[in-house]
Amino acid sequence: MKINGYDIGPKADLYEADLHEADLHEANLCRADLCRADLSMTYLCGANLCGANLRRADLREANLRRADLREANLRGAYLSGANLRGADLRGADLRRADLRGANLYGADLRGADLRGADLRGADLRGADLHAITLCGATIDGARVRPGDIGGPGHILCALTDEEWQHVTEGRM
Repeated sequence: MKINGYDIGPKADLYEADLHEADLHEANLCRADLCRADLSMTYLCGANLCGANLRRADLREANLRRADLREANLRGAYLSGANLRGADLRGADLRRADLRGANLYGADLRGADLRGADLRGADLRGADLHAITLCGATIDGARVRPGDIGGPGHILCALTDEEWQHVTEGRM
């Protein structure tokens, strides 16, 4: 499949591609190289991005609802305002990712690395947060249901007493 002159498919080389506002719903981009690509406002609902390299990609306000992002490299990616509702992010590398205001409602984040991520205002209600790493993450104003985080199997570090109180009260 070709979009904007780019070959789209598994293992595709889309390094720095401009796919702004493209319709890639249910596309198979498994293990594709989308490093530094412009995917802002792109429709990726149900897309297979398993193992894809999305390092420093611009995914602001992209629709990634129910997308498969297992083991994806999203290190330093811009995901502010993105819709990741019900997305599978198991084992994803989200270190230093910008997730401000992102919708992660019901997302599967088991084993995800969120060290240094910016989660201000993100909706994490109903997300599976087992074995996540939050060291150095900014979580002010993030929404989470009581009991979704901080129980057995969760990894929490570098949180102040005040931040921990917000987490345990469900008002991150």
